[in-house]
Amino acid sequence: MALIKSVRGIHPQFGRDCYLAENATVVGEVVMGDECSIWFHAVVRGDVHSITIGNKVNIQDGAVIHCTYQKAKTVIGNNVSIGHNAIVHGCTLHDRVVIGMGAIVMDHAVVEEGAVIAAGAVVLENTRVEKGCIYAGVPARKIKVVSPEVYQHLNERIANNYILYSSWFKEENK
Repeated sequence: MALIKSVRGIHPQFGRDCYLAENATVVGEVVMGDECSIWFHAVVRGDVHSITIGNKVNIQDGAVIHCTYQKAKTVIGNNVSIGHNAIVHGCTLHDRVVIGMGAIVMDHAVVEEGAVIAAGAVVLENTRVEKGCIYAGVPARKIKVVSPEVYQHLNERIANNYILYSSWFKEENK
């Protein structure tokens, strides 16, 4: 069973039909929507500020979601995919965002709807990532604009795949 821990009397809240891997950790002021999944060794740590997560969000293996004490909460929209070993820290991710494997998104950054942060990219503090664009590099820079159809297809495919994958684990544990 996942490690779910209260901090300062605040307990994480989970929506309907969520999957938490056995060694995932969720701590403190975390509010999660429906059909979300938190995978192996991922940490969602709302001990120093709030973390709000929408519906159909997948937080993949080894990812860390955190915030900055009294300065930067984390807000994650609907249909967001956060890749393996990514760090999402004190920022806002709008709906239908994809954060690539090993990417880092820092405090007060805003990633607008449909944006893709490439694997290994570093989105610096206070950066605004434009809607429907791909950002890559260190520091992350806009490299391409994608059509709404392309980012919607990419996002829905990943989000729906993770709902499917989590169903395999839920069935095994009935």
